[in-house]
Amino acid sequence: MKDSALVITEENTAEIPLDEVITQSRILKDEGFRFITMSSADLGESVCVLYHMDKDLQVRNLRVTVPKGKKIASIASVYSCAFLVENEIKEHFGVDFDGLPLDFQGMLYNDEEVQKTPFCKIGIKRV
Repeated sequence: MKDSALVITEENTAEIPLDEVITQSRILKDEGFRFITMSSADLGESVCVLYHMDKDLQVRNLRVTVPKGKKIASIASVYSCAFLVENEIKEHFGVDFDGLPLDFQGMLYNDEEVQKTPFCKIGIKRV
């Protein structure tokens, strides 16, 4: 049995512009790829968001660099289940997803007393 770890390489990862997230996700879905999950990392002035999809155990990744304070389109219109991971990334890294159909307002995991995104160096402001 092959190693089942998710490996991100240049061969299976495409760096895409911020405004291409919906288009590229739809292309992969139309090709039969399913949404696995998303991951992210704080890069200082920006956050790297990775979208992981697979088809027949072939993994494809889309990588987007989101400047802090900028919005990125929600892919929930393409993969409806993505709203949950988008809420998690919003809560933990402060990335704001435009068009998020169900927004937990930063309280999916955290409660009202939490005033900082746990995995990101920027704070969140509750209103």
